[in-house]
Amino acid sequence: MDADMKSKLDGLRSIGIEPYAYGYKRTHSSKEVHDGYDGLEGKEVSVAGRIKAVRGHGKISFIDVYDREGKIQVYYALDQVGEDNYKLREYLDVGDIIGVKGEVFKTKKGEVSVKAKELTVLSKALRHLPEKWHGLKDTEARYRKRHLDLIMNKEAYDVFVKRARIISSIREFLDSRGYIEVETPVLQPIYGGAAARPFTTEHHALERTLFLRIADELYLKRLIVGGMEKVYEISKNFRNEDIDSTHNPEFTAIEFYEAYADYNQMMDLTEKLVVSVLKKVNNGELKVAVGEKEVDFTPPWKRVSIVDEIKKESGVDVMAFKTDEEAIEKAKSLGVVLENVTTKTQVIEAMFDHFVEPKLWDPVFIIDYPAEMCPLTKEKRGEPRLSERFELFVAGRELANAYSELNDPVIQREKFVEQVKERQKGDDEAQPMDEPFLEAMEHGFPPTGGVGIGIDRLVMLLTNNVSIKEVILFPSMKTIEGEKEAEETE
Repeated sequence: MDADMKSKLDGLRSIGIEPYAYGYKRTHSSKEVHDGYDGLEGKEVSVAGRIKAVRGHGKISFIDVYDREGKIQVYYALDQVGEDNYKLREYLDVGDIIGVKGEVFKTKKGEVSVKAKELTVLSKALRHLPEKWHGLKDTEARYRKRHLDLIMNKEAYDVFVKRARIISSIREFLDSRGYIEVETPVLQPIYGGAAARPFTTEHHALERTLFLRIADELYLKRLIVGGMEKVYEISKNFRNEDIDSTHNPEFTAIEFYEAYADYNQMMDLTEKLVVSVLKKVNNGELKVAVGEKEVDFTPPWKRVSIVDEIKKESGVDVMAFKTDEEAIEKAKSLGVVLENVTTKTQVIEAMFDHFVEPKLWDPVFIIDYPAEMCPLTKEKRGEPRLSERFELFVAGRELANAYSELNDPVIQREKFVEQVKERQKGDDEAQPMDEPFLEAMEHGFPPTGGVGIGIDRLVMLLTNNVSIKEVILFPSMKTIEGEKEAEETE
């Protein structure tokens, strides 16, 4: 708290003004005043927002007031508001939130403005905003103090407006095709649907261990069994993993499932969905800037085999690996970095990440993964060593993951048993046994296609950001000294 600003707060109260209002009747936004000037000239409006600049002295001041749509200049003059109201000028600071009632006009310089007849203090700031010309540039500070980032950096504000439009466009696309939006548990007795370590918690009343969901896949499939046929959920998922430019422990994803569809139909649908979103949020343009290059989303997108791509880039046929040890030895000999890798499946993933992923740019569906990598997926028709799975990659980043869903409960049980063995060998991200899901499948699970898309990564792509922290309002951060002291006090 700034001492001078606190003194001004006390000063306002000393003259009978309560500087924290209950509300304010605003008639127009800044944009509405600018856009509607021809019809509003000479008419009275009420605007409200945060002060970002105050110019002038003596009997006339110009105040820049910002709301969520932009700036409106306020002409604040003694001869217009009277001595009592103009006295507020000495108590105002950049950062204060005010309401202004007055007449719309243009200054001699041609700027659309409001000539104040009355100014109302709505919320007195007690801390200074970052310095005007340098703003809030430190990335750590921007993420920790997102409120200041949004106030000072229009680019950051616009990212989250675009994020909201992207999500609403996805909903509109699926809703128009008969999908039903649903909600499934965040606290789950068994986690599954992805290869990841969960967050664990204890429920005292139930006296049991629960997990924050890593994916909503298995619950959504139960709804397909229940006859809902087309379902989706935009969900918060939680994975107890490392933080980097594309991973945050808490992230947003959408999963959608359609009965009687396979992975070919879901590839078509995914392509149409992304193109539809782009047309709505990118002014119809299908080319997007990513860094200093450009991604062209014009369909149709390429579809290539993961096995063929690894062989093309590394010279290795990963389908020839017979043992975990052989796979690990071969990958190491090629310079592939293997961290906590103990299985053939993990080696194949590491080789793809090393040799193939960085070379993918325009949208491409990587398809037909080795079956052991896909415990929830049907085998590829005519080639049982492979599975009907695709991942969508754009600009070297995974954007979507999808399957022809395995719907044979006997085979699914066998694959869960294999996953349990992988866990026993040290893969703590392998899928645990899920008896309730198997029981649901045993009631008849129709052929189904399913897709998961990382919302945060999609927003990164469409807003030209390389860090996931730029598109999550409040990303996970390391503890700093002040927070440690607070935790110790508690």
